[in-house]
Amino acid sequence: MECVGVTMFLLMFTLFLIIPGTDSKCIECVSLQPTQHGIMGDPMFLKVETHFDVHNVTFQGSWCKIKPNNTLLVTFNNINAIPNLRLKNSPALSLPDVSLYFEHLAEDTQGEYELQINIIFPGIPSPVAVTKRVTVTVSVPVSMPLITKTPESELVEDRDNVTLTCSVEHGTNVHFKWLKNNMVVGPSERHTFSQDHGTLVINPVKKEDIGQYNCEAQNHISSKLSKQAELIVFYGPYNLAVNSDQGLKTAGVFMVNPEELAFFECIADSNPPNTCVWISKTKNGTEVLMTGPRFEVKPYELPQGKEFLCRAFNNMTKKHDETKFTLVMASLDRGKAKYSQEGGVLSSLAFITISSVLIIVCMMFVLLRKSCHPRRMIKTIYRRPMTEQRGLHRSGHEDATVDFGIYEFVSVPGKMESTQASCRSLTRLDSVKDLHTTIYDVIKHVPETPTMSLLK
Repeated sequence: MECVGVTMFLLMFTLFLIIPGTDSKCIECVSLQPTQHGIMGDPMFLKVETHFDVHNVTFQGSWCKIKPNNTLLVTFNNINAIPNLRLKNSPALSLPDVSLYFEHLAEDTQGEYELQINIIFPGIPSPVAVTKRVTVTVSVPVSMPLITKTPESELVEDRDNVTLTCSVEHGTNVHFKWLKNNMVVGPSERHTFSQDHGTLVINPVKKEDIGQYNCEAQNHISSKLSKQAELIVFYGPYNLAVNSDQGLKTAGVFMVNPEELAFFECIADSNPPNTCVWISKTKNGTEVLMTGPRFEVKPYELPQGKEFLCRAFNNMTKKHDETKFTLVMASLDRGKAKYSQEGGVLSSLAFITISSVLIIVCMMFVLLRKSCHPRRMIKTIYRRPMTEQRGLHRSGHEDATVDFGIYEFVSVPGKMESTQASCRSLTRLDSVKDLHTTIYDVIKHVPETPTMSLLK
């Protein structure tokens, strides 16, 4: 009896282990897309895929809407489906398929749904419970979005802020995206957005906020882009400078011809354009000369080194800036001035290069003249003693080829007396002129018949 009791206990424990395993495996046998999007007025089919034979099992379950309100939609089993009669537009269920079908999507159809199903597999008495959830969105296609700006008046840099609003006449579940000059605008210290990004606040506005703005309205089923809206901001003045097409400018000093009229322009980055005032500086103070962006002056009527001031004022931003310059009279040729201004460095480099080349050429000429002069070479050769020349000839060393001409003279055939006389005449050379005459005489008197008497 004890063995029978133990056996029954083991069988019950094994069955307890098998049933949970079947439950976890069956969860994968039922699949349902977690999110599905639909269009208002269109049908929708929440497809439930069962990976088991629905004809060989027993099941029952229900469909409920759990958000925003918990509502029972339909209950079912293998044979029957019982809808909730209190609902006007109750979805349909076609057995043995447990998929849910909506004939016409309405705004209140949107929400979260839950499928609960209990399955009894053959041979397993306990049912297996499966739960699946799906989120359904019902949207209206968006219309063309419109951009409005608040305030509509002019915006001044660092003083005003602006609110841009993007809205659509039709559309649900809309989310907005802002673009400036076709680049996405993101949140920053000065740029803040509403939850759906339908409102963009810029506080305060700056020069870099100027541009063409678009907003894109989009939901799960459609997307539309608005027309461009231009944002204008008053700013400046920035980068104030005085320019002139005449004369030369160096570090705030203009050099102009005294015979010509000089024209100056006061330029700055500003919106709207600045009001410029030209002021002359004197020892006792300043004097306003004229108002406007262009200044005309006659240099010959002014003292040398006259100082001027250009003051720029923006009437909208109430900001101003000023810059000063000095006018100096000098006789300048425009072409030469331009050349000296643009090619000064090149001229200096060319002068140095040419001078270096000339010096090198002169040095080479002097060295060549000193080392290769023919009179010096001949005089150096014939000043050597005759004994040294003969010794070099007898040794037969390869270095004796340097004095080859001398050995040819010594080995000239002929009478001994004439040879000795010729040798004596060579050793008594007193001048370069005699050297040339002697060599010429010896070469002219060389006999054509060779002899070996002098070489013994």
